[in-house]
Amino acid sequence: MDRLIVRGGRALEGTVDIAGAKNAALPLIAASLLSEQPLTLANVPAVTDVTTLLSLMESYGVGVSRDAAHQVTLDAGSAINAEAHYDVVRRARATILVLGPLLARFGAARVSLPGGCAIGARPIDLHLKALIALGAEVTVDGGYIVARAPNGLKGSRIVLSSPSVGATATAMMAATRARGETEILNAAREPEIADLAAGLSAMGARIEGAGTHRIMLSGDQPFRRATHELIPDRIEAGTYAAAAAITGGRLELIGARLEHLSAECQVLETAGVRIFPTDRGLMVERTGKLSAVDITTEPFPGFHTDLQAQFMAMMSIAEGAALVRETIFENRFMHVPELMRLGADLTLQGTTVLVRGVSRLRGAPVMATDLRASVCLILAGLVAEGETVVNRVYHLDRGYEDLARKLVRCGADIVRVQG
Repeated sequence: MDRLIVRGGRALEGTVDIAGAKNAALPLIAASLLSEQPLTLANVPAVTDVTTLLSLMESYGVGVSRDAAHQVTLDAGSAINAEAHYDVVRRARATILVLGPLLARFGAARVSLPGGCAIGARPIDLHLKALIALGAEVTVDGGYIVARAPNGLKGSRIVLSSPSVGATATAMMAATRARGETEILNAAREPEIADLAAGLSAMGARIEGAGTHRIMLSGDQPFRRATHELIPDRIEAGTYAAAAAITGGRLELIGARLEHLSAECQVLETAGVRIFPTDRGLMVERTGKLSAVDITTEPFPGFHTDLQAQFMAMMSIAEGAALVRETIFENRFMHVPELMRLGADLTLQGTTVLVRGVSRLRGAPVMATDLRASVCLILAGLVAEGETVVNRVYHLDRGYEDLARKLVRCGADIVRVQG
C-alpha cells in the first residue's frame, strides 16, 4: 500500500484550485439513470469514489465518456436493470444512491448493502422508508436490498426523522418519476442537496425548496438532455483552510465559497485565522498564534462532521483547551490514537474529545483509518518535527484529487511512496 512521507516545519503559501464536490457528483451520476437523455456534468473530481460509481454506471449499460477537463457525459438511453453486486458496492457507500433511480425508472432494483469508511453504522433505513412512502415494496434478502414498484411510484409526503443527506437525495431522485406531487419534510439543507436539485431541474424536473427543510417536487415530468456544473468541494476547501491555519501560512482557495463554510470560518476566525473573499475564492491566513475553540458537529449550516478530524489536528497545537463533540457518527474518533502518536494531548470520553494544545508535535509512523483521518494526519505532519509516515493513504484517494501535489506546490515537503 502507498504511504506518504511528510516532513514538517514549512508554512504553506500559494494558491489551491478547489475541485468539484465529490458529494455533489455522486448523486448526480446516479441520477443519470433516471433519464433516457444524456447528462453532462462539468467540474467532476478525479477521485476513486467517483471512478467506482462510474464503473457501476457502465455495468448498467450507461455510456460514460470523460475528458481531460473534468467533464463527464452519461448516456443512460440503453441502460439495463442489472444487480449492483457487493464486490463493487463495498468500495464506496455512495453506490446506494442508484437504488432510487433504478426503482423509479424500471420498477424494480436489487442493490447490495453498501460499504465505505468504517466511521459508524450510517443506517440506510431512512432511504428505504422514503421509497416505501412513495409506494415501493422493500425487503432485505441475503445482504441485498430488493425494491419493487410494479405499478410505478406515486407522489406522497415523506417525513424524515432526521435530515439525512443520502435519504433526501434518494427521495428527490425517486420522486422525479413518481406520479403526482411529493413533499419532503425535515429535508437536508446541505449545498450538495441544492446542487442535486439544480442538476435534476436542468434534466427537466420541477423542484422547489431545495436548501430548506421542505422540498416540493412535481413528478413524472419529461426529461431532456442537460448540462450541469458541480459546486466546489467545501470539504476540500475547509481542509486547505485548516492547512493554512495549522502551518501559519497563507493560501488562496480558488473557487471556494464562504456561504458553504460559514460555521467553519467562524471557528477559524475565533481561533485567530483571517479569512476574506477574493475575486477568485477565499484567502486564508494566520500570522499570530492559534487559540483553542470548542467544536460541535451538526447538520448544515452547522459545523461539518467531515472537517472534524482536520480541525482537531489544528486545535492540537492551539493555546488552551478545546472540546470537540461529534454528534453525527458514533465512531469518528479513530484518528485520536494516531494523533496522540504524534504528541497530541487528547482525552477521549464517549462522543467528546478534550484537546489540550501542545507546543510541538513530533513525527512518527501513523495509520490512516478512513478518508478524513488520512488528511488529518497529513495536516499534523505538516507542523510536526521530523518525519511523519502516513500509511494506508488509499483512503485519501477516495475524496481528494492530487492532495500531495497541491500541498507541495504551496511549499510542503511531501513524498508519496508506492508499495
